[in-house]
Amino acid sequence: MLVKPLVVVVGPTAVGKTEMALYLGQALAGEIVSADSRQVYRGMDIGTAKPTPAEQQQVPHHLIDIRNPDETLSLGEYRRLALAAIAAIHERGRLPLLVGGTGQYVRAVVEGWQVPEVPPQPQLRAELEALAAREGHMAVFARLQALDPVSAARIDPRNLRRVIRALEVTLVLGRPFSQVRSKAPPPFRILQIGLTRPRPLLYARADARIEAMFARGFVDEVRRLLAQGYGPDLPAFSSLGYREVAGYLAGSYPLEEAKALLRRHTRQFIRRQYNWFALNDPAITWFDREQTTPATILDRVQAWLETSAFG
Repeated sequence: MLVKPLVVVVGPTAVGKTEMALYLGQALAGEIVSADSRQVYRGMDIGTAKPTPAEQQQVPHHLIDIRNPDETLSLGEYRRLALAAIAAIHERGRLPLLVGGTGQYVRAVVEGWQVPEVPPQPQLRAELEALAAREGHMAVFARLQALDPVSAARIDPRNLRRVIRALEVTLVLGRPFSQVRSKAPPPFRILQIGLTRPRPLLYARADARIEAMFARGFVDEVRRLLAQGYGPDLPAFSSLGYREVAGYLAGSYPLEEAKALLRRHTRQFIRRQYNWFALNDPAITWFDREQTTPATILDRVQAWLETSAFG
């Protein structure tokens, strides 16, 4: 019995992952499993570039709109839900397409991360955030270094959320986070398709998408979320654009400055995504979308599928 296939589509924001996934999904009787940590939130549609209702009708989508903005989704929970969705797609005799730009989500599935499902600890998080506010983020990072130097070596000290999460798991389980997060071979045959474009063109596409977001009513979307009681301090609001627009709505700066901030933060995010999805990663087959048609990529996937099968 051949191992069942999983096609993965990765790449930076604004590169065209949704367009490619819809094309492949329609051509290959596929279903899309989102690997986007912000599209899980209900009501956060425009700023996260969530597939439209029409696009979701073209190809079935999974793991979109599964949490409210004040709820959390741990990496362990995501992996469990993603594996369940992929298994259900296989049972229907269809092709699962794991699509998204959240590196941790993709890696957790394709590399078989065994992630402990430790629920959020609000009081502990509040204490660690208060420590960071009082003494700086390095004070929190120093605690992680003392308790789990292996995890500390893997995490950017400036990424307070990841530092706190590693401490949270370590303190709750009484064991270093690095010791409880292992890997096991995933139960799939995997083809990873990477989409890229020359950086100046990618930035131009991102800028155009930002303008389109505002034209579609992005400010009204953020205003509505704030009116519903979802504050800019929530982790969901760390999604690109939401805190920038919230600052504009609070009167901190004009709209054009909010857009400029979003353009700068989007470029920084794109650079971080290329750290997760490296162009020299042998596990990813890269295609420059300025030079490659969707049909060419489809041919590559079909050729790969000929040596894989359901069953």
